[in-house]
Amino acid sequence: MNLLGTNFRLHNKKLSLVVPIFLLLFALLLVACGGQEPASPTESPSESEVTDSTAPDTEEIDAGSESPADDLGNDVLKVAMQPLAITDPAFISSDSEVLIANHVYDYLVDIDPQSNIIPRLATMWAISADGLKYVFSLAEGATWHDGDPFTADDVVWTFNRLRDPEIGSPTADLYANIVDIEATGDLEVTFSLENPNPFFLFDLSDNHALVIKNGTEDATDFNGTGPFKVTDYRPEDRIVMEANADYFIDGQPRLAGLEVIFFNDETASIDALRGGQIDLAMRMSTSLYEGLQNEAGIRTLQIPTNGFDLIRLRADQEPGNNPLVLQALKYATDRNAILQLVQQGYGAIGNDSPIGPLYDAFYAPDVMPPAHDVEEAKALLAEAGYDGGLDLVLYTPDTGGRPDLAAVLQSQWAEAGVNVEINVVPESVYYSEAENNWLDANLGITGWGSRPYPQFYLDVMLICGAKWNESHFCDEEFDSLATTAGATLDDAERIEAYREIQEILADRGPIIIPYYFAQFAAIDDQFENFELKAFAGRTDLRDVSPPG
Repeated sequence: MNLLGTNFRLHNKKLSLVVPIFLLLFALLLVACGGQEPASPTESPSESEVTDSTAPDTEEIDAGSESPADDLGNDVLKVAMQPLAITDPAFISSDSEVLIANHVYDYLVDIDPQSNIIPRLATMWAISADGLKYVFSLAEGATWHDGDPFTADDVVWTFNRLRDPEIGSPTADLYANIVDIEATGDLEVTFSLENPNPFFLFDLSDNHALVIKNGTEDATDFNGTGPFKVTDYRPEDRIVMEANADYFIDGQPRLAGLEVIFFNDETASIDALRGGQIDLAMRMSTSLYEGLQNEAGIRTLQIPTNGFDLIRLRADQEPGNNPLVLQALKYATDRNAILQLVQQGYGAIGNDSPIGPLYDAFYAPDVMPPAHDVEEAKALLAEAGYDGGLDLVLYTPDTGGRPDLAAVLQSQWAEAGVNVEINVVPESVYYSEAENNWLDANLGITGWGSRPYPQFYLDVMLICGAKWNESHFCDEEFDSLATTAGATLDDAERIEAYREIQEILADRGPIIIPYYFAQFAAIDDQFENFELKAFAGRTDLRDVSPPG
């Protein structure tokens, strides 16, 4: 496995959770030690050839220097984000990629901060009594940035592309239930489904479902209908956008422009916020967020989410193909301690299922994974044939508290005889289309953003053969329940199916979810009307008002 990153060979710390907390916190700092870099994988095929897809450190980026956004005046919001690996909306995944696409293009329907479906390019819709036809009326006066009018044909072309398995889009399975998409008028489009789907409107608001122009050959050219137009893109540095004066929604955007400055280091981006070189940071570790409290001129925000950091061991190869090994890791994991150490109490305790407490009736609070028990973990490992110990390499992206999570897992699992080597990978590489990425790692940590409904996670990450089934899990009973939950119009039947799904994941599932994290943001307090969303990349900046 040759994921591009820094290969940390850390000594195991046999730390007991009864020792003082500061000793465990000290263990977290070990992740900053030096190491060697393995060979780089192939870059994403959607990007031009570059030797390094990560942004340079802030010493090499002078965020306060003259830039193409300077002639827009003071009404520009400067946002810190990770660099882009992908710009084609059909394949984006990271917060930075989604944030930029969300302001260059438009969704057919959108999600508000309370997870309600709201209009965007579709102004209204009607659903047939059998739940198999959805008719959308489209906005009048919307135009592409190149000046051409937006029509229903653009919607048809976009969603036919998104459901085409030949292009390898991650939404092909999500939209496999669509039988036909037809332009039933210049500004009307009709979707026909094979089976009812109570979450279909949510599916149409998927992060990738940004409408692009009919017949687009190069989906990386930033020709959208959205509130901002790209005027300058420097892959190693920043992307600059100016307000779309012809945007079809009156009064939006309120800003003259956006400038997204790429930082590969979260600490550097927070230093830039303190220094006034940027105005908004939306992704940071808990410790960085805590450090911004009561900082003059900066407003901090935090909201609960259903986002989570997931640990998974591939079930299709050794040692994860032995169910006893994953059971041992579940027993070796102290979720309460992780919540306090990594998240400092923000968020909620995890139950090894993506169906978290924000989903109200769908969440089963009494269904929990095994309690922390080191001796039981040792016994299971011995039964699995690893009584002499088990050596694993744990891959993690470099953002948020994920390297900290890796360090705590290393310490906890060492007590059960699992020796972990940590490999930290730049997020832009980890989630790219490069070879040997996050989907290939045997043992890895993945940050999954919050979604407005739970079925999404089941369909894209856990059913047999799902596009993002990183654990390579396949269970017939699970799939049957997931199908029922995603198709039934009976709420009671869906609730029961989700409960049984949580029981399977807690008992024999391939994933460990130690917590559901809170979402953090910090913004220059001169800007108004900023509202953070649970998935940071979907945060809408159209209504943000500039200073004064």
